Amino acid sequence: MVLCTAKSPGQAAAAQAAGSKAFPVFEGDHLSSKQALPALTVAAIGVVFGDIGTSPLYALKEIFNGHHPIEVSPANILGILSLIFWSIMVLVTLKYVAIIMRADNRGEGGSLALLSLVTERAANPRVSWAVTLLGIFAAALFFGDSMITPAISVLSAVEGLEIIAPTLKPYVIPLTVAILTVLFFIQKRGTGAVGLFFGPVMVLWFGVLAVLGVMEIAHNPRVLAALNPAYAGGFVADHPGLAFLALGSVVLAVTGGEALYTDMGHFGRFPIRLAWFGFVMPALVLNYFGQGALLLKEPGAISSPFYHLGPDWALIPMVVLSTLATVIASQAVISGAFSVARQSVQMGLLPRMTIIHTSGREQGQIYVPFTNWTLYLAVIALVVGFQSSSNLAAAYGIAVTGTMLIDTILIGFVMVLLWRWNIWLAVAVAGTLLCVDIAFFAANIIKVPEGGWFPIVIGLVSFATLTTWRRGRKLVAEEMAKQTIPMDAFIKSIDGVHRIFGTGVFLTSSKDGVPVAMLHNLKHNQVLHERVVLVTVETANTPYVHEHDRIFLHRMGKGFMRVIIRYGFMESPDVPSALIHCRMFGESFEMMETTFFLSRETIVPSLRRRMAPLRARFFALMSKNATSASDFFQIPTDRVVELGTQLVI
Repeated sequence: MVLCTAKSPGQAAAAQAAGSKAFPVFEGDHLSSKQALPALTVAAIGVVFGDIGTSPLYALKEIFNGHHPIEVSPANILGILSLIFWSIMVLVTLKYVAIIMRADNRGEGGSLALLSLVTERAANPRVSWAVTLLGIFAAALFFGDSMITPAISVLSAVEGLEIIAPTLKPYVIPLTVAILTVLFFIQKRGTGAVGLFFGPVMVLWFGVLAVLGVMEIAHNPRVLAALNPAYAGGFVADHPGLAFLALGSVVLAVTGGEALYTDMGHFGRFPIRLAWFGFVMPALVLNYFGQGALLLKEPGAISSPFYHLGPDWALIPMVVLSTLATVIASQAVISGAFSVARQSVQMGLLPRMTIIHTSGREQGQIYVPFTNWTLYLAVIALVVGFQSSSNLAAAYGIAVTGTMLIDTILIGFVMVLLWRWNIWLAVAVAGTLLCVDIAFFAANIIKVPEGGWFPIVIGLVSFATLTTWRRGRKLVAEEMAKQTIPMDAFIKSIDGVHRIFGTGVFLTSSKDGVPVAMLHNLKHNQVLHERVVLVTVETANTPYVHEHDRIFLHRMGKGFMRVIIRYGFMESPDVPSALIHCRMFGESFEMMETTFFLSRETIVPSLRRRMAPLRARFFALMSKNATSASDFFQIPTDRVVELGTQLVI
């Protein structure tokens, strides 16, 4: 049995940085090689925790000094620190590390993997429909989050220049734009070079976070009293309105927590949990409490508590290290966006698009030009438009809290459908987590006028795009089915048709009936090849498909056969390679003797309004600009014949 594994660009590069040539195979929590554990743990630190690991740069500053400032008093400092600590414990440690990471889809995590896992077991069509929309919306919110994270992370790091010398403030925006421009431009070259530094730099980063925190806590250890949840409860009870507003910024301390689940398939549960409990979480908590201890002593340090933690001589090295850490965090998010875009294409939520493999050794190292440049334009617009990390913080949080809320709903279904929990236990656990998620989401919704509108707009546009393509392809399939005839009847009627040497391969999305391209070919050329192969490429509800389950071949007689090729939603289809593997069934394919027939549909919006006119025109535009099937399925262009078909939807 062969188990295929793949990695995102950042993840594969991080593995190389940790000294492993490839990731080992995981079965649940069991490593295939114990020797790989240290390397995988370092790699996980370098990739998984980049987003949440750079939150100390701006989280506490925004809570006290943001759009809804809070008085820097001892009671408020201890109350906020307690809220931060218990938010990390509940939302990250309990929810993601302890519960949701148990819900792996054949080892993979993430909203789309969780969606596939739930819809696979949901027998009720209404439940399946509702869950599908939730999963799609979670993916849409991710694209909004992937635009804001690089902008706020890099900008907050570069703003350290203002602490070094206020006269450097005019250079903050240009330098941020320059760093981000270089980051996005190197994506097409692959991320191996950048990835060599992922693990070691982030290990150094978290080490520095811990040391700075410990040094300040040693001067004011009473700050550790905030570990008591009574301080969080007291702050909420004494200032309910202010506490609600504060949640909108407290969430900044847990952004990136969902990445623990998203990247689970690349590192396994155990290395991620080991890194979190053994190194990352302690470093974060120590740094937040160190910042709190500093504020207890010097309330004026609230302008940038992170940079004021260290001695003056360390300020420049801290700015450099912070910039490197935020670039790494941004790289991980960009790589994640490439991965989600590919998953969306495979699952029929986006049109075919160019996906470039940037490594000959690591199949998971991909580059998606359209996604890269869309993100780049949005990120630069955010930096130039919002001007500061404080302003960007107002836009941050809605996408993350929305995704977390959806994950809680989906895991509730998993508890009942897969884990077979008692319904009341599932309601109690999922309901409690849902109440916490709703509180954070509501606190972020009020930030809409201050910038929160941006991720909402991006999420709605992305959701409309994903659902429009999904609905349009369904209507196209229905129209194609109307134009076809049963295969059995067709085979019986071709006795007088001239057959020519070679193999004709017809790609079709339907496993029934005669492909429209074949009917057009027969109508215009009045010939058929001596061997005719009908190929359908399917995407499974699993991230990967075992090699022995990939190809199904059925001979229909008179030289006709149907081949079904299955790929997981984390894999890239390669039809010629799959056909070569048909030799296990006694069928060989010589590419120079094989002609591939593809159907290119021209979409014409209908007056019957099976689809809203604007959506129909948008679908037609996407269909027109989709990457050709020959490129997407890696078919040699000199072996392809395309036949046009006009469809009215």
